[in-house]
Amino acid sequence: MIETFALTALIFLIFNRKKKERRPRTIDGEYQQLIKSVHENSALAQEIKNYLLWIIASNNDDGQKFSEEQLDRARQIIEKGGPSAFYWMSDIAAQMALLVAAQINGIPTNVNVELGHSATAEDVVRIVVQG
Repeated sequence: MIETFALTALIFLIFNRKKKERRPRTIDGEYQQLIKSVHENSALAQEIKNYLLWIIASNNDDGQKFSEEQLDRARQIIEKGGPSAFYWMSDIAAQMALLVAAQINGIPTNVNVELGHSATAEDVVRIVVQG
């Protein structure tokens, strides 16, 4: 009886163990892993940038706020990028709020230098989100 229980527990542990992601042992392998992560991050940045531009265009066209499509796209980005995607989107919103506050108070920013005084929301997203 005890042998059956021990054998069952052993089989369960073997099949349900989590496999660790192996780190490459060579410099070339580490370089390839670094390139892969950079490409994934820039693809995520581009996706977030496109999402923000799409939200701005939807607001300009008097689209429905918090529609199912908007929430689904945000959910997909967060699932793909994890908590870092949520943090990054929040950080972008905070940066844009700081830019607006600086503009209202007459404080020059790098966005003012690049865009001048006639900046649209889309232009600000293109400058703030480098992706």
